[in-house]
Amino acid sequence: MAGFDIRELMNDIDEAPGKVWFWDLEKSVIDADRCVQCGVCVAACPTDSIGIGDDDLPTLVKMCTGCSLCWDFCPRGGLQYEKTWKIVGNAEARTIDGIGHVEESYTARVDPMIEGVQDGGVVSALLISLLEAGEIDGALIARESPTDRWKGEPFLATTPEEVVECAGSFYNQTLALGHVDFKGYDLPPNPRIAVVGTPCEVEGIKAMQARPWTWGSSQVEAITLTVALLCTKSFNYEKLMLEEIRDQRGVDLDNVGRVDVIRGKMVVQDLEGETIFEEPIRDFHGAALKGCGADGYSSIVVRTEEGVAALDHVRSKLEMRELDKPQALDKLDSLNKRVAFKSLKRAFDPDAPLFIDYEEHLENYSGTDRAPVEHDAVRY
Repeated sequence: MAGFDIRELMNDIDEAPGKVWFWDLEKSVIDADRCVQCGVCVAACPTDSIGIGDDDLPTLVKMCTGCSLCWDFCPRGGLQYEKTWKIVGNAEARTIDGIGHVEESYTARVDPMIEGVQDGGVVSALLISLLEAGEIDGALIARESPTDRWKGEPFLATTPEEVVECAGSFYNQTLALGHVDFKGYDLPPNPRIAVVGTPCEVEGIKAMQARPWTWGSSQVEAITLTVALLCTKSFNYEKLMLEEIRDQRGVDLDNVGRVDVIRGKMVVQDLEGETIFEEPIRDFHGAALKGCGADGYSSIVVRTEEGVAALDHVRSKLEMRELDKPQALDKLDSLNKRVAFKSLKRAFDPDAPLFIDYEEHLENYSGTDRAPVEHDAVRY
C-alpha cells in the first residue's frame, strides 16, 4: 500500500500543510541508505511511535502522527548540522582552527593503565572517576552483544566494574539514542547520565536539549555530559564483521581478541595478541555506513565548562601534555568539510534556522543520490 493511501485512510480530511511523516524520513534517509544508525529519530518521537527493527534500522511501531520531529532532528535529514556548532561552547573560549570553541585540549593517557582497557583508557577512567565521585548515575556506552561476536550494543553502565567490562572498540553504530528511556535500570528519580557516542549522536542530543519539548519516554534531559569519540567512519556490522572479516578473509570471530583502526589500517588480532591481518581501511569502504563521511594516547578537546568540571575528577590519573598536533584536527576538519561540501546541494549557513524544511530538501536534492527512494509499498 502506498504511503499516500495510508494517509488517506488515517482520516477523511485534507492533510495539514507542512507535516512530515516517518515514511518521508524513511524514503529520504533510511531507504536511501543514508541512515547513520544514531537513534535520534527514536529519541525525538514524542509518541514513541518509532522503534528499532530486526535490521538495526529505525522502523514505525505504531501510528505516526506527522509531528515532523523525526525528520527535524535527523543528522542526515532536517537537522542543519552547522547550526549546532553555536549550541555548544563558550564564545569567549579559545578556538582551534576548524574545530570551534575549546576550553582545554591535551594529549593524554591513563597512568597506570586500567587492566583490560585498550588504547589510552581516558574515557573509561573519566567515567569511572565520575561514578566513584557520585557525579553521574550511569554512562550509556557500548558493550559486546551476548549473541553476536564483535557487535556493539548500547548498555547503561552504573558501576566502575561495568565500565571496565564494556571497554573496547566496536565499529558499528548501536542506535544508542534509541535507548535513552533507561528502562530496566535502578536509577534515582532524576538521574544524571553521561553518553559516549559519535559526533552525530552528540549533535542530536544537543539539538534536542536546546528545544524545550516532551520526548515521549526518552529522558533526554537526564544527559548531563556527552563524550564524542573522534570518528571518520562507522560500519555496518553484517558487512564488516560477517561478510568482510569472517566470510571473505576466513576469520573465526570466536578467535578474535581485538579489532582496531590504527594509522589508516584495519588491524585484527587473535586472543593471544597475534595479528591475524592488517589491511588499509580503504579495503573496507564497502562496509562503511554511507551517511558517515596515536601510540596509546588520546586527543582530548574539552568544549564546555561541564566538560572541564568532569575532567577535573580524572586529572590525577592521567599523563597529560599539550595537544601534540592540533593542526591534524584542522586537517581532519578540512577533509570532512570537503567531503560534505561535495554532496551539499543546499546553502551552507550556520545562521539559518536549526531545521531544514522537507520541501526544501526535495527541491535541492532532486535528481541526486540523496533524493527520496520511492517504493510501491511501505512496510506497515
